[in-house]
Amino acid sequence: MCIRDSINIEHNQARISVRIVDSNPNLRRNDLINKINKELDTVIDDSSIEHRLSNLMILYNNMLQSLFDSQIKTLGFVVGILFIMFLILFRSFKIAFIAIVANIVPISIIFGIMGWFNIPLDIMTITIAAISIGIGVDDTIHYIHRFYEEYKKDHNYLNAMKRSHESIGYAMTYTSLVVIVGFSILVLSNLIPTIYFGVLTVVVMITILASALLLLPKLLILFKPYGVKVKSHV
Repeated sequence: MCIRDSINIEHNQARISVRIVDSNPNLRRNDLINKINKELDTVIDDSSIEHRLSNLMILYNNMLQSLFDSQIKTLGFVVGILFIMFLILFRSFKIAFIAIVANIVPISIIFGIMGWFNIPLDIMTITIAAISIGIGVDDTIHYIHRFYEEYKKDHNYLNAMKRSHESIGYAMTYTSLVVIVGFSILVLSNLIPTIYFGVLTVVVMITILASALLLLPKLLILFKPYGVKVKSHV
């Protein structure tokens, strides 16, 4: 390589190229970039000299950091909006609380699984939370609505749960199975992030279905948001 490709005498600039193995599983891009910037300030002890890191890895890291930051803010904002929506829709603080818990648990589980198996957050996997919230809200609204309709028949929480499972429960199960089969095709991809996306989406669908059919009715029976009918003795 010609030295003129690295040094620009006219603008008093120099370019130093370093090759980094981006596919290294132990690579922590943001930590590495911060460490290089910090050590450069120590090595170049001259305030008149400026340095700047650039190239594709810097751009990719900046994009990921932006995604992480927006993901945290967006999730917090969405959870708050969903709680208000549930509060307006069901007109009950208890039901809104139950509904939001039933949606937060699957998200927590999927992030826990990703952390347990060291699956990194990237452009593909970072969308899992949005998918789980979108599907989970739909199942939650359907089940709570059906549960209330069944509860009005005999004011018995346990019977309402059984009838809800025998009606809307089957529809939720069949819908989830269709989506699971559809996304499982991504496992056959040759691209690792796509495989992660397919596997995690399947896991999300399973946890959402389990939350809607197990956790949600359990919370409804436990908190009894529709009150308790008092038996009269004659």
